[in-house]
Amino acid sequence: MKYAIRVALAAVAATSLLGGAAWADDATMDGAHRKQAQELMAGGVKFLLSAREEDGGWSMGGGANKPAITAMVLKVLVQHPDFGPNHEVVKKGFDAMLAFRQKDGGIYDPKLGYNNYTTSVAVMALAAAKDPQRQGVLDDAIKYLRGQQILPGSESPDGDKITKDHPFAGGVSYGKHGRPDLSNVGMWLDAMHEAGVKPEDPAMQNALSFVARCQNRSESNPLPFAAEGGNDGGFIYAPALRGKPTDAQSMAGEGTAGKGLRSYGSMTYVGFKSMLYAGVAKDDPRVTAAYAWIRRYWRLDSNPNMPQTQSRQGLFYYYHVFAKALRAWGQPVIKDVEGKEHNWRHELIDALAKQVKPDGSWINEADRWSENSPVLVTSYVLLAVQETLK
Repeated sequence: MKYAIRVALAAVAATSLLGGAAWADDATMDGAHRKQAQELMAGGVKFLLSAREEDGGWSMGGGANKPAITAMVLKVLVQHPDFGPNHEVVKKGFDAMLAFRQKDGGIYDPKLGYNNYTTSVAVMALAAAKDPQRQGVLDDAIKYLRGQQILPGSESPDGDKITKDHPFAGGVSYGKHGRPDLSNVGMWLDAMHEAGVKPEDPAMQNALSFVARCQNRSESNPLPFAAEGGNDGGFIYAPALRGKPTDAQSMAGEGTAGKGLRSYGSMTYVGFKSMLYAGVAKDDPRVTAAYAWIRRYWRLDSNPNMPQTQSRQGLFYYYHVFAKALRAWGQPVIKDVEGKEHNWRHELIDALAKQVKPDGSWINEADRWSENSPVLVTSYVLLAVQETLK
């Protein structure tokens, strides 16, 4: 295994830093930023290879969250021109990840939970690999994810019957039919989208109904928080915690003057891309409202519209969903509300370059949502960088 890592490190040093010809070149990035992106990628991959564990997988340390972290790193490597699905390091990594495959088709650690999150990132790694020998594994995992969706006719944890108008309907939780939230649903939609599930699929449309309940837009969301707050088109974390429409939650807290709930960056970009993945037209009022929020709160030095004391919490997850959402949007330049133009790829690469550590990794000193893990955070960053290079 150590020999394989030495060969992989040599390949990264020899190719990614110099030519970069394997990455597509177009007018969305200038040469300097493309070179910078390739250098960040090379340094980050070198760090991830150095963090590889004895079984060929990755974790947050001591085996923590191994299937999910391994899946994230595998997606980085599968999409990298120096590796791909047939590289020895990648094949060994898939073996480590699939050691957590369960009889129900999910890929997760039953002792840990987070069944939806873990299976979703595993599906994204499998979908990126496009390995026909693992198609059955991928199909089973997608079937498992479908079974995680909360549908009308089921029962909530409190014993309530789920109707089509229930705040939980269409959502996905950490585990079977617990409290759903936009972060879980966004990851689930990422997996379904990348696995090729069509926007018109009923599961995608059911998820869209849940996403709409997380938007601060009273014209399309009947829940109380949307009417009470700023009605700004952004998104919150969960439309209800215990099935009660008055019990919504934002990780950014209350809105202005204690009214409603505050929209914030990471969830707004999740909601924005989720609508696009579900086939909502770009001129749909829900999408244009979210896009207006993005233009109003444009920034990359913090997680937009989080309270000042929390402004860097979830920052690297924000970078990850920022890149995926804006690539789905398809416009290389975003004009903010003041008319200033922003090449989002350039600005993201600049922000990441300022924060990279000497060993090629990233870490968030504002420790929340596990962003004190350099392996997790570096995976977020490299997946975001790959979105800029696609």
